[in-house]
Amino acid sequence: MEFPPDDLELLLQDRECTTLEPPLPEEDTFDPRVRDALGVYTDDWLIIHRKYQRYSTSHTPHNSERQRERQRGLVKQTFELDEAAATDRQDDQDDAKRQSVSLDDTPRGSWASSIFDLKNSSPDALLPSVLERTAADDMDRRNAEARLQGRHSDLLGLFPPPDEDEAVERCSVPEVPKEHCGQRIMVKCLSLKFEIEIEPIFGTLALYDVKEKKKISEDFHFDLNSDQMKGLLRLHTPHTAISTLTRSAIFSITYPSADIFLVIKLEKVLQQGDIGESCEPYMVMKESDSSKHKEKLEKLRLQAETSCSRLGRYRMPFAWTAIHLVNIVSSVGGLERSDPDSDSGHGTWNERKKKGFERMSVGEDMCNFATFRPATLTVTNFFKQEGDRLSDEDLYKFLADMRRPSSVLRRLRPLKIDISPAPDSPHYCLSPELLHVKPYPDLRVRPTKEVLEFPARYVYTPHTTYRNLLYIYPQSLNFSSRQGSVRNIAVKVQFMAGEDPSLAMPVSDWWTGEAGQSQNRKPLQICNTVLSGQWSPEFYEEVKMKIPANLTDNHHLLFTFYHISCQPKQNTPLETPVGYTWIPLMQHGRLRTGSFSLPVSVEKPPPSYSVQLPGMKWVDNHKQVFNVEVTAASSVHTQDPHLDKFFTLCYVLEEYSFPFRLKDCIISEANVEGELKASMTGLRGALLDTCVRFLHQLLSKLILLIVHPPVIAGQIVNLGRAAFEAMSMLVNQIHKNLEGNQDQHGRNNLLASYIHYCFHLPTAEPDVELVERLNRSLAFFLNDLLSLMDRGFVFNLIRSYYKQFHTAQNPSSLTALRMDFTRIVCSHEHYVTLNLPCSTLSPPASPSPSTSSTTSQGSAFSSMHQDQSVASMFELSVPFRQQHFLSGLLLTELSLILEPDGEGHSVFPRVFFLHKKAISAVHSLMCSHDADPRYTDPQVRTHIAQLYLPLIPIVMDTLPQLHDFTDTSPARGRHAPAMQDDGDPDNGTISQSVAMAIAGSPLCSSLSQTGRQCSSLSAECSRTLLVSFLWVLKNADAALLESWVSDLSVLQINRLLDLLHLSVSCFEYKVGTTSALERINSLTFKKSQDMKARLEEAILGTIGARQEMVRRCRGTKRSPYGNENVRWRKNVTHWRQNTDRVDKTKAETEQESVVDGNLATEASLVVLDTLEIIVKTVLVSELKESVLGGVLRVLLHSMAGSQSALFLQHCFTTQRGLVFKFPEMLFEEDTELCADLCLRLLRHCSSSVGSVRSQASASLYLLMRQNFEIGNNFARVKMQVTMSLSSLVGTSQNFNEEHLRRSLKTILTYAEEDLELRDSPFPEQVQDLVFNLHMILTDTVKMKEHQQDPEMLIDLMYRIAKGYQNSPDLRLTWLQNMAGKHSERGNHAEAAHCLVHSAALVAEYLNMLEDCRYLPIGCVTFQHISSNVLEESAVSDDILSPEEEGICAGKYFSELGLVGLLEQAASMYEAINEVYKILLPVHEANRDFKKLATVHGKLQDAFNKIYNQSSGWERMFGTYFRVGFYGCRFGDLDEQEFVYKEPSITKLGDVNNHFYTDTSLLNVSLHLVQEFYAERFGDDVVEIIKDSNHVDKNKLDPNKAYLQITYVEPFFDTYELKERITYFDKNYNLRTFMYCTPFTLDGRAHGDLHEQYKRKSILTTSHAFPYIKTRINVIHKEEIILVPMEVAIEDMQKKTQELAFATHQEPADAKMLQMVLQGSVGTTVNQGPLEVAQVFLSDIPDDPKLYRHHNKLRLCFKDFTKR
Repeated sequence: MEFPPDDLELLLQDRECTTLEPPLPEEDTFDPRVRDALGVYTDDWLIIHRKYQRYSTSHTPHNSERQRERQRGLVKQTFELDEAAATDRQDDQDDAKRQSVSLDDTPRGSWASSIFDLKNSSPDALLPSVLERTAADDMDRRNAEARLQGRHSDLLGLFPPPDEDEAVERCSVPEVPKEHCGQRIMVKCLSLKFEIEIEPIFGTLALYDVKEKKKISEDFHFDLNSDQMKGLLRLHTPHTAISTLTRSAIFSITYPSADIFLVIKLEKVLQQGDIGESCEPYMVMKESDSSKHKEKLEKLRLQAETSCSRLGRYRMPFAWTAIHLVNIVSSVGGLERSDPDSDSGHGTWNERKKKGFERMSVGEDMCNFATFRPATLTVTNFFKQEGDRLSDEDLYKFLADMRRPSSVLRRLRPLKIDISPAPDSPHYCLSPELLHVKPYPDLRVRPTKEVLEFPARYVYTPHTTYRNLLYIYPQSLNFSSRQGSVRNIAVKVQFMAGEDPSLAMPVSDWWTGEAGQSQNRKPLQICNTVLSGQWSPEFYEEVKMKIPANLTDNHHLLFTFYHISCQPKQNTPLETPVGYTWIPLMQHGRLRTGSFSLPVSVEKPPPSYSVQLPGMKWVDNHKQVFNVEVTAASSVHTQDPHLDKFFTLCYVLEEYSFPFRLKDCIISEANVEGELKASMTGLRGALLDTCVRFLHQLLSKLILLIVHPPVIAGQIVNLGRAAFEAMSMLVNQIHKNLEGNQDQHGRNNLLASYIHYCFHLPTAEPDVELVERLNRSLAFFLNDLLSLMDRGFVFNLIRSYYKQFHTAQNPSSLTALRMDFTRIVCSHEHYVTLNLPCSTLSPPASPSPSTSSTTSQGSAFSSMHQDQSVASMFELSVPFRQQHFLSGLLLTELSLILEPDGEGHSVFPRVFFLHKKAISAVHSLMCSHDADPRYTDPQVRTHIAQLYLPLIPIVMDTLPQLHDFTDTSPARGRHAPAMQDDGDPDNGTISQSVAMAIAGSPLCSSLSQTGRQCSSLSAECSRTLLVSFLWVLKNADAALLESWVSDLSVLQINRLLDLLHLSVSCFEYKVGTTSALERINSLTFKKSQDMKARLEEAILGTIGARQEMVRRCRGTKRSPYGNENVRWRKNVTHWRQNTDRVDKTKAETEQESVVDGNLATEASLVVLDTLEIIVKTVLVSELKESVLGGVLRVLLHSMAGSQSALFLQHCFTTQRGLVFKFPEMLFEEDTELCADLCLRLLRHCSSSVGSVRSQASASLYLLMRQNFEIGNNFARVKMQVTMSLSSLVGTSQNFNEEHLRRSLKTILTYAEEDLELRDSPFPEQVQDLVFNLHMILTDTVKMKEHQQDPEMLIDLMYRIAKGYQNSPDLRLTWLQNMAGKHSERGNHAEAAHCLVHSAALVAEYLNMLEDCRYLPIGCVTFQHISSNVLEESAVSDDILSPEEEGICAGKYFSELGLVGLLEQAASMYEAINEVYKILLPVHEANRDFKKLATVHGKLQDAFNKIYNQSSGWERMFGTYFRVGFYGCRFGDLDEQEFVYKEPSITKLGDVNNHFYTDTSLLNVSLHLVQEFYAERFGDDVVEIIKDSNHVDKNKLDPNKAYLQITYVEPFFDTYELKERITYFDKNYNLRTFMYCTPFTLDGRAHGDLHEQYKRKSILTTSHAFPYIKTRINVIHKEEIILVPMEVAIEDMQKKTQELAFATHQEPADAKMLQMVLQGSVGTTVNQGPLEVAQVFLSDIPDDPKLYRHHNKLRLCFKDFTKR
């Protein structure tokens, strides 16, 4: 942890040479210019290597790949959640159909059978040390050691990596400088065939950009002639260099464009006549016509042979064509693609050119020459060259409009070429200087040439290799004044080192690159293109030469013009000189390039021709008749006057070669200083492109002038200021103009790579972006200085920076800058050592001593002073910040930003960013510590954690702002007050402050009105802050933490416990796929929040829109060639890959699940460690009562969540230790804690994981034993366990009875093997409890079998509750479970009655406890609400007294509990009055007038609703059905009858549809019941008995199940109707029901009126509806038979009632009245009133009974007619 002695080292990295031969000049000695250039291009890279920088977060990012590497080999934790999910899937597959049974009359399982079942089951493994008596200290030590085994040392390696967007310290190593290379394409020339083959043809390729009107590559010459044709020229080329045999070339294109053409030019050997004459044979003759033109072809071949032998050195233009490259890239165009083996192509340019021209203006997004499908092209047409239109200007016109070309050579067979993207490292390649490019395995193989590019626009890349090439382009010559024999003109170009002919440069250094000629053995360099018969020829030849490194003023180009005699004549030479001219190449130390117009001398120049003598004769009277262009591709000569002047003066000063002539000025010692300063000032006029190309030389010279001032005349001359200003100007220009070449910090890669590899040490208006850049650049500079200088001095600089920032006018706007600065400085690889983690908190001599000063003060591992205040180590005190300087700065910034009234909260949109910045900085540093192999030792980690101890109280203070992970509601803050929308980062709308800013209102006014408000942290920030908090707790010294906790107040400890509680929820494990989706959702949410906050920042003006644009642009890789005005292109945009994609593979998802499980386990274990520390402090303090409850609550909370088996193992040992040390906490004080603990233990006893069950069983047994040992009874635990199991089976969905049975067996085994208590009543009590629990379990099994049968499920729950009639707590629990089930199904009346029964039960036992006049005297008080409630009476002999311990201990067995139950039960309008009659005396006795007002208000509302619906028809009460079960398949249900209550689905008030309603309800009920049982037994098994007659079981199929479903109505006797007045009365407290069955004596259901009988069946149920269940068994059945006249009387009474209702309805319903009248008097109605009168009233019967019925029917008719 000290600074290593080998921290820095100087490395010489070999410069990579791409060619086999080094690209160096051939001279031995060089002038200063060349020497400096060669030094720049050949010196090895000098790199200052910081050996440990790879551990810094600035150079080693914590990305997902690195995180996955660290997560390899993780052990998959066992979670019950995963096991349960797998079990559920298996259960779904094995689910079998079960039969339904009735349990109302079946006895509960006997104790004997329960014991038998339990004893035959097998227990889980017993824990060996459970029954041992161990001292508390030994127990704690053993538990602590166990917790440390197998722990994951790297907590943050399990947490998602820090957000890369916040990594402002990220600083990648610059790329090694290298020569520029654009997108590369390879062109292979495959074949070139004419219809007639009579002479050799030569080709040239070059690229042209029509839009820029520029040739963008040098020429590439190729020769595809046959050996026969080549033989014609053997006289002129006896030796052929292998470099001239190349047929493929690689072209580079820096600026892809739709305007680039590949131009192909063809030449032939010079012959007599013009171009048209030489082309004619190719246009009119075919090979197939050879017999026809035999003599002519022979003559042409003979002429060709003659021309080749005599004029083989000279060429003439022949034909040309062009390929539009964008057509190749975009797979469309005018040129046909063909198979490479095809000999012929189809289609011509003319046929396809229209489509091609439509593509001429295609967008740049189509012009990606780096990736396209290779194509073999067949060019079918060439265009004849025209002698007077050979210039490049004419060519650009042709290319721009190729619709009107000159005549076409129609007899040309296709030229086949192959165009493809060039490979990255092609084999057998030659550089433009003909050097062999690596790899080049065999020098005898035909090579490929790299063609030098002439970029269309500037390329901002420095030179890195030596290149010194010259290109000469003769353009035109005007000899019109010399008409006569001067016609066929050729140009000879010589590079001269002096005026003497012997000083001509050796031919081996220059060439034209003509294919087929020996470039190293040509006697003269000739511009070979000859235009026959022209006095003013145009040239298009390119002459390329390699020029010497050392150029002097004597070097020049000499041009000699010759007349070529095409026809052999006597005494006439082949070449006749006709003119001379020259160009001096060096002038005033500069290479002369550009366009020249020169006069031509008629006579041969005299020996001193550089000085034009008076007597020389010139063509056309010294006019400029020859035009030539000279360009250079040189990394030695800058070709810029400003740079040339500066370099020349530097070299003059270095060589001290005074005097020196520079143009018209003589440089001497007197004026060299002023001239040099002026030249540095003049650098601002130099082209930026040139400055960048020579950037390395230029910066080295300027730095040299600053560091080593020159000595002139014995005096040191200070040129530092001028040099520094020039350098600043140059850096500023590069930054401003080359924004696309900058990293995320605005640092230009050109400058960064120069500093990293090449550097040898011998204002305007305020811009927010510039401020950010300078801030980060300063931070990186100081970060570097920490490795190079005294650290104390650097820390003083950092302190000065902070003072400046803290005294600024607007500190809140600078917080982000300070945070970025701090993060970058803290990213140093020796950050830990710089903080002096092992020394005391006494202030050091300097803020942080350097290596030398550290040794003087002693080792950094000095021992800690015992008298040191522990509290100051956990505070951001002055000693802490002085000693741990950088850590103090970072944590201070974090604390300020997290403060509710801190600097980060004055502008709401910035809150999100500042929180994220600060927390991410701390998290990133901790990640680097975890990943650093230097800090793997636990002792070292402990010292590092000391640097972050103040983080613990910081996070404790931030607790109200943290996201509440325990709450599933959308509330963001934990304990945070409600906030306005202004500043809510989760709110999707625009905040008020942003809206005001958009509207143009000043922001400060709105802020001053709202004031500063607390802002909550996002879930992502909270999670990251909590994991950092846990990291400190994990790695900090336990003794130190214990000492600190012991000094905390109760309030602070409780806050710490709240934080631990929140941490458990935060990192709780979810099932694999769920957690993955949650992570993706949180990341998506985080990104959207990020963008929203950025937008708000821009609107509010805290950042500039331009700055945001620049920042966003830097996120994508842009062109390295400067600021281009081009659109974004799909093919060059590098989209950032999203690592958190949704479509993950199964293996990735499983690995994420493993990581999440390990993170949850480790986080929970850290919480457990901390709880143990708190418990230790409690043992020695007086804080037991107030703190221990909080500790146990956190422990219980961790048990309640989804935890791994590994954690639960340690959690249970801690719980057992806690109960052992503090039994009174559970058994004498808080009942709720004991209840919660029993519930948690019992839940884990039913776990599917065996090790968890073993631990939970051991804990539960020890809990019983502990309770027993205190008072020789464990009634409290017994009651709580029984209640917990009842609650568990009633509510848990994933409850497994088999697992719990094994746990019960385990507990039983512990009791049997506990030797100490064998003779006590304890084992017997345990056995009783276990057997009782087993009985509940048996019932649970049956409940699970009937999960899909709601009626049977409620019956089971009812039976279990009935079984607890003498155990009030448990009966209350099951009644509440039943209420919950009813509420789920929408049976609100039944749910309310469950609550009424609960309240009656509570009232019964409260009355036994205390006779209180205002409380109900028992359940008899509730009988007005329901007659069923009397079954809650506690009148049996074996009831438990409420005074016993553990009985009636729940929260409901109190006055408040009773009030709560009654308030919940008050739901039905009419019954609400009876409920409140019981409740009102309680409120009156307590003088609770507020509640009294509420109760009376509710009564008023209820009565108003009852009054407004007094008719009752609008109310929807239940509908009732009788269901009979027949068949042995129903088991105990066979021949049983029940009345079912179903919710009403139609208003019963619609009297006209009354029978239809009965039918529809019956059909619905039939469908529901039949569907359910059909699913149970099968569709072919269940049958419905359609009538309601008696069922003869002997006639039924024994293999089928029969259901008889009948609609029934409530039945009331006459005396009952007097009391049941309202509609509610007639639908409440119902026990008697009736249904009618029509029949005739002959067995038919219906007959004529005189034979129609009716059977009335009256059913009586065991309880009244509504009850606590929705089906009640029928206990009594009575039948009444009506004779036909009685049936008629009932029908007439019914019709009379319908008519009365229709006529008295308000408002009147005409439609209803019409329907009733139709049914009453309509003639079309069969068996209407008229028919009844005719049948029964026509004769008076003799039978007295019938006579009485006769009179009654007459009275009915009388009443009917009155209506």
